Amino acid sequence: MEEKFQNLPLRNGVGIVLLNKENKIFVGKRIDNPSNFWQMPQGGVDNGENFLDAAYRELKEETGIKKNVELIQEIEGTMTYELPDHLLGVVWKGKFKGQKQKWFLMRYEGNNSDINIKTENPEFLDWKWIDLNMITDVVVDFKLHIYKELKEKIKKIINL
Repeated sequence: MEEKFQNLPLRNGVGIVLLNKENKIFVGKRIDNPSNFWQMPQGGVDNGENFLDAAYRELKEETGIKKNVELIQEIEGTMTYELPDHLLGVVWKGKFKGQKQKWFLMRYEGNNSDINIKTENPEFLDWKWIDLNMITDVVVDFKLHIYKELKEKIKKIINL
Protein backbone atom coordinates (compact mmCIF):
# COMPACT_ATOMS: atom_id res chain seq x y z
CA MET A 1 0.00 0.00 0.00
CA GLU A 2 1.33 3.40 -0.96
CA GLU A 3 2.30 5.60 1.98
CA LYS A 4 -0.28 8.27 1.08
CA PHE A 5 -3.09 5.73 1.65
CA GLN A 6 -1.80 4.07 4.84
CA ASN A 7 -3.32 6.63 7.20
CA LEU A 8 -6.75 6.64 5.58
CA PRO A 9 -9.49 5.44 7.94
CA LEU A 10 -11.69 2.41 7.52
CA ARG A 11 -15.28 3.11 6.52
CA ASN A 12 -17.98 1.82 8.89
CA GLY A 13 -20.08 -0.70 7.02
CA VAL A 14 -22.66 -3.43 7.36
CA GLY A 15 -23.28 -6.71 5.60
CA ILE A 16 -26.28 -8.96 5.36
CA VAL A 17 -26.19 -12.75 5.12
CA LEU A 18 -29.68 -13.27 3.70
CA LEU A 19 -31.07 -16.80 3.87
CA ASN A 20 -34.11 -18.05 2.01
CA LYS A 21 -36.46 -20.77 3.28
CA GLU A 22 -34.02 -23.47 2.08
CA ASN A 23 -31.03 -21.84 3.86
CA LYS A 24 -29.51 -20.69 0.56
CA ILE A 25 -27.56 -17.42 0.59
CA PHE A 26 -28.44 -14.37 -1.54
CA VAL A 27 -25.57 -13.07 -3.69
CA GLY A 28 -25.47 -10.35 -6.31
CA LYS A 29 -23.08 -9.76 -9.20
CA ARG A 30 -21.72 -6.23 -8.98
CA ILE A 31 -22.30 -3.81 -11.84
CA ASP A 32 -18.84 -2.26 -11.41
CA ASN A 33 -16.96 -5.57 -11.65
CA PRO A 34 -17.32 -7.35 -15.01
CA SER A 35 -15.58 -10.47 -13.67
CA ASN A 36 -17.56 -13.38 -12.28
CA PHE A 37 -17.52 -12.24 -8.64
CA TRP A 38 -20.56 -12.16 -6.39
CA GLN A 39 -21.17 -10.65 -2.99
CA MET A 40 -23.76 -10.48 -0.27
CA PRO A 41 -25.60 -7.17 0.27
CA GLN A 42 -23.37 -4.68 2.10
CA GLY A 43 -22.63 -1.01 2.33
CA GLY A 44 -21.73 1.99 4.41
CA VAL A 45 -23.29 3.37 7.55
CA ASP A 46 -24.62 6.93 7.27
CA ASN A 47 -23.83 9.55 9.92
CA GLY A 48 -26.14 9.10 12.92
CA GLU A 49 -27.39 5.72 11.70
CA ASN A 50 -27.08 2.57 13.80
CA PHE A 51 -25.75 -0.64 12.28
CA LEU A 52 -29.05 -2.53 12.16
CA ASP A 53 -30.92 0.36 10.53
CA ALA A 54 -28.08 0.62 8.01
CA ALA A 55 -28.38 -3.11 7.26
CA TYR A 56 -32.11 -2.85 6.56
CA ARG A 57 -31.55 0.26 4.41
CA GLU A 58 -28.77 -1.40 2.41
CA LEU A 59 -30.91 -4.49 1.91
CA LYS A 60 -33.72 -2.35 0.52
CA GLU A 61 -31.38 -0.23 -1.64
CA GLU A 62 -29.63 -3.23 -3.18
CA THR A 63 -32.40 -5.84 -3.43
CA GLY A 64 -35.68 -3.96 -3.15
CA ILE A 65 -36.54 -6.12 -0.11
CA LYS A 66 -38.36 -4.10 2.52
CA LYS A 67 -40.72 -6.67 4.06
CA ASN A 68 -40.85 -10.39 4.80
CA VAL A 69 -37.35 -10.25 6.27
CA GLU A 70 -36.51 -11.20 9.84
CA LEU A 71 -33.35 -10.66 11.84
CA ILE A 72 -32.00 -13.99 13.05
CA GLN A 73 -28.87 -12.75 14.75
CA GLU A 74 -26.25 -10.03 14.79
CA ILE A 75 -22.93 -11.71 14.00
CA GLU A 76 -20.49 -11.30 16.86
CA GLY A 77 -17.65 -8.82 16.40
CA THR A 78 -16.63 -6.84 13.35
CA MET A 79 -14.66 -7.80 10.27
CA THR A 80 -12.34 -5.61 8.23
CA TYR A 81 -10.88 -5.62 4.77
CA GLU A 82 -8.54 -3.29 2.92
CA LEU A 83 -8.90 -2.40 -0.72
CA PRO A 84 -6.32 -3.70 -3.18
CA ASP A 85 -3.85 -1.12 -4.45
CA HIS A 86 -5.62 -0.58 -7.78
CA LEU A 87 -8.82 0.52 -5.97
CA LEU A 88 -7.20 2.78 -3.36
CA GLY A 89 -7.96 6.41 -4.10
CA VAL A 90 -10.75 5.33 -6.47
CA VAL A 91 -13.48 3.70 -4.37
CA TRP A 92 -15.39 5.97 -1.95
CA LYS A 93 -13.79 9.03 -3.54
CA GLY A 94 -10.46 8.06 -2.01
CA LYS A 95 -11.59 8.80 1.57
CA PHE A 96 -11.14 5.28 2.98
CA LYS A 97 -8.69 2.38 2.65
CA GLY A 98 -11.25 -0.32 3.43
CA GLN A 99 -14.20 -1.19 5.60
CA LYS A 100 -14.86 -2.27 9.16
CA GLN A 101 -18.13 -4.21 8.90
CA LYS A 102 -20.83 -5.38 11.27
CA TRP A 103 -22.71 -8.36 9.79
CA PHE A 104 -26.28 -9.55 10.33
CA LEU A 105 -27.91 -12.89 9.59
CA MET A 106 -31.45 -12.47 8.25
CA ARG A 107 -34.15 -14.72 6.81
CA TYR A 108 -36.21 -13.77 3.76
CA GLU A 109 -39.70 -15.26 3.84
CA GLY A 110 -41.00 -13.50 0.73
CA ASN A 111 -41.19 -14.53 -2.91
CA ASN A 112 -38.34 -14.30 -5.40
CA SER A 113 -40.62 -12.18 -7.60
CA ASP A 114 -40.50 -9.46 -4.93
CA ILE A 115 -36.70 -9.13 -5.23
CA ASN A 116 -35.83 -6.20 -7.48
CA ILE A 117 -32.18 -5.34 -8.10
CA LYS A 118 -33.19 -2.62 -10.57
CA THR A 119 -33.32 -0.09 -7.75
CA GLU A 120 -32.85 3.69 -7.86
CA ASN A 121 -29.05 3.29 -7.78
CA PRO A 122 -28.50 -0.33 -8.83
CA GLU A 123 -25.39 -2.13 -7.63
CA PHE A 124 -26.07 -5.60 -9.02
CA LEU A 125 -26.38 -6.92 -12.59
CA ASP A 126 -27.79 -10.26 -11.51
CA TRP A 127 -28.59 -12.24 -8.37
CA LYS A 128 -29.06 -15.82 -7.24
CA TRP A 129 -29.37 -18.11 -4.22
CA ILE A 130 -26.35 -20.35 -3.54
CA ASP A 131 -25.34 -22.94 -0.96
CA LEU A 132 -23.44 -21.52 1.99
CA ASN A 133 -20.47 -23.77 1.16
CA MET A 134 -20.13 -22.07 -2.25
CA ILE A 135 -19.84 -18.54 -0.84
CA THR A 136 -16.04 -18.61 -0.73
CA ASP A 137 -15.86 -19.79 -4.36
CA VAL A 138 -17.54 -16.71 -5.83
CA VAL A 139 -16.19 -13.75 -3.84
CA VAL A 140 -13.49 -11.27 -4.87
CA ASP A 141 -10.13 -12.20 -3.30
CA PHE A 142 -9.73 -9.18 -0.99
CA LYS A 143 -12.97 -10.11 0.82
CA LEU A 144 -12.31 -13.86 0.93
CA HIS A 145 -11.14 -13.89 4.56
CA ILE A 146 -14.41 -12.25 5.64
CA TYR A 147 -16.54 -14.73 3.72
CA LYS A 148 -14.57 -17.69 5.16
CA GLU A 149 -15.18 -16.42 8.68
CA LEU A 150 -18.85 -15.74 7.98
CA LYS A 151 -19.31 -19.21 6.52
CA GLU A 152 -18.05 -20.84 9.72
CA LYS A 153 -20.10 -18.58 11.99
CA ILE A 154 -23.30 -19.11 9.97
CA LYS A 155 -22.83 -22.90 9.98
CA LYS A 156 -22.78 -22.83 13.80
CA ILE A 157 -25.82 -20.56 14.05
CA ILE A 158 -28.08 -22.53 11.69
CA ASN A 159 -26.54 -25.96 12.39
CA LEU A 160 -25.46 -26.78 8.84
